[in-house]
Amino acid sequence: MKAVRFHEFGDAEVLRYEDVETPVPGAGEVRLRVAATTFNLVDDGIRGGYLQGPFPVTLPHIPGIEVAGTVDALGDGVDGLAVGDAVVGFLPMVPDGAAAEYAIAPAEVLTAAPRSIPLADAAALPMVGLTAWQALLDDAKLTAGQRVLVNGAGGAVGGYAVQLAKHAGAYVIATGTPRSSARLTSVGADEVVDHTATDVVSAVTEPVDVLLNLASIEPEQLSALVTLVRDGGVVVNTVPRTPAPADEARGVRAVDVFVRNDADLLARLVAMVDRGELRVDVERRVSLPELAEVHAEATAGTLRGKVVVVPAQA
Repeated sequence: MKAVRFHEFGDAEVLRYEDVETPVPGAGEVRLRVAATTFNLVDDGIRGGYLQGPFPVTLPHIPGIEVAGTVDALGDGVDGLAVGDAVVGFLPMVPDGAAAEYAIAPAEVLTAAPRSIPLADAAALPMVGLTAWQALLDDAKLTAGQRVLVNGAGGAVGGYAVQLAKHAGAYVIATGTPRSSARLTSVGADEVVDHTATDVVSAVTEPVDVLLNLASIEPEQLSALVTLVRDGGVVVNTVPRTPAPADEARGVRAVDVFVRNDADLLARLVAMVDRGELRVDVERRVSLPELAEVHAEATAGTLRGKVVVVPAQA
């Protein structure tokens, strides 16, 4: 089969499109015929070697931690799945991923794919959708009537966060660029603050109950945003480089989020997609040989939106 791998850590140029032996599922695993995978920033860190501590991958390594595809073969002991089933999943980060024509997945991380969108586009849901839900609903415990500020809402997690917050009955303020403003409004943002032209702290005139930070900003910038959180509120942060600051004097708690794999929760997100309650936005599709270019765009800071990566056979 064809796959993208890197044999050494480094910049995007270490990624090679090459022939690789088709994998065989072990006990509790399935082999997927990949319809699509995606690019996530954690892929950049793993490829660059910056995340060897938490994710000690073995070289050569196939990236791609989100997957949509059809079950192609079953390992021993797999129940509840059959060859031909269309599924989506958030793959473990250390084994080989889904930037290939075929991928191995633990059966327990998979759930039925949405029926209302193309299977390839469904790859844009698992990890980022789970991140948004866990940050807002599990960790921040957002409820109807609350005000939430989503900082860095223009990215893939931000789009889901805005939708989930609105679905929960919150008043949603999102920061983004002029390019993302219309999309954020269309998915439910009540206010969009252009952070490239406006000071966010000055633009938000009433306290918020929840601050969700998705942007790679300096610690002092995040601390300034915390002043917008009401007494007893919560700061939730998904960016490891800038830990969430609490304000104990005002009872503002801080939570640093690391996404947790949860197939049952992913199934709830899929159901929302099929009911028309959650929109999956895909900026563009690229072919598997183009994955290195996507990594290079991310390094250059020019990557926009969620990119779905499709094998030639899909």
